[in-house]
Amino acid sequence: MNTNIQISTRQRTAGINHHLWNNHGTWWFHGTVHLPNGTAERVRTNLRTKCVQEARRKRDGLIARLTKSSVAA
Repeated sequence: MNTNIQISTRQRTAGINHHLWNNHGTWWFHGTVHLPNGTAERVRTNLRTKCVQEARRKRDGLIARLTKSSVAA
């Protein structure tokens, strides 16, 4: 059984801003998490920043935490 959580690679925005969405000046993370049991969940999280560089750092940290949680399970 696969115990890894994966983040969807299909998104509208390619490149360095993948999984980022600017909603009226505030950046959000927007992605799909594929769980080991074959289900998927859509994740949308307000990154609470207007700075795209900070949004990228927060997105990278969020993805790392989401995928790391599969190792602990």
